[in-house]
Amino acid sequence: MKIAILSREHDSYSTKRLVDVGRARGHDVEVYDTLRFSLSVESGAPHIFYRAEPFDPVEAVIPRIGASVTFFGTAVVRQFEQMGVFTLNPANAISASRDKLRAMQVLSRHDVGLPATTFVRDQRSVLPAIERLGGSPVVIKLLEGTQGIGVILAESIEVAQAVVETLQWAKQNVLIQRFVTESRGRDVRAIVVGGRVVAAMRRRSKGREFRSNLHRGGFAEPLALTPDYERTAVRAAQIMGLRVAGVDMLESAHGPMVLEVNSSPGLEGIETTTGVDVASAILQHIEDEVVFPELDVRQRLTLGKGFGVAEVTVPHESKLEGATVGSSPLADRDVRVLQIQRGSTVLPNPHPDTRFEAGDVLLCYGLLRSMKPFLPMPRQRPDGSP
Repeated sequence: MKIAILSREHDSYSTKRLVDVGRARGHDVEVYDTLRFSLSVESGAPHIFYRAEPFDPVEAVIPRIGASVTFFGTAVVRQFEQMGVFTLNPANAISASRDKLRAMQVLSRHDVGLPATTFVRDQRSVLPAIERLGGSPVVIKLLEGTQGIGVILAESIEVAQAVVETLQWAKQNVLIQRFVTESRGRDVRAIVVGGRVVAAMRRRSKGREFRSNLHRGGFAEPLALTPDYERTAVRAAQIMGLRVAGVDMLESAHGPMVLEVNSSPGLEGIETTTGVDVASAILQHIEDEVVFPELDVRQRLTLGKGFGVAEVTVPHESKLEGATVGSSPLADRDVRVLQIQRGSTVLPNPHPDTRFEAGDVLLCYGLLRSMKPFLPMPRQRPDGSP
């Protein structure tokens, strides 16, 4: 198989590991500078060039897109997608994960733990926003910072106001997050490949530093995730549409809270700490998936009037709990269950005899009005308003 790695860092640990493992598995693997590509957009005939020459066809692309070239890098990935080439992570998922606010907005629609976060532009709204978070201390983040850069802990409201106002004056967009005190100086990094966690570690900071990134001098230890942390990591990667992701989580008193979902996780820290061959897991996933053509279901799927796809959660002691796929109230309404998400396990195209368990998340297709009785009521604010 011919595989192209898109990276501006040919000599980085992650890039070299993917090259070495890919070649050891018998593949033709080469690294290409993302900014050397040029794109030809024509009706029915998308083309791509490298250093002004037509680019030889490849079967798969591994994007290692740096934060500084996100816009052009995702355009290159998107061009390969339009040409029918398998891309390890799709362009829209890379873009969404790179924007911290957008990622939080996407995740907030689902049952995934998140630290309370606010985004403001009006300086007069900064103090009320901090107060909504419960006051200081708060964490202030640049929307597109990486490796802990652009992450500031403000111990007081006055410092928080000053930092936010200064960054806004410098034309920087920032998020303000509630500081999870019990997780100070540590977090969990889980690597998800193809819908499963292949390795995990706990990172700890040194001294008074609250950021636990290894690039900031922190250290790490291997970690066997509990089911709730494993489920959260897999769910976060799936929601963001990433086949390979580094999911960073805080260990809060209320369970796992997702900090970030990284579309180009580094391999050195996780492989060195855990001894797990993550690069081989990535190449194995590509080998398993590349034979299937890439399809954008949203573009190809034409639904009849009133039909759609929805997620149904099986409540405890409900009519769905204990029922089988083939004899449940959903089946009685001609609703088809396409997939069952059970913790960190995905059951695609479940057998009619499969029984639903409380907490299962069902991906269903059918008449929307037939599924409506099984969907949760819209969330309400504390004052009772929608």
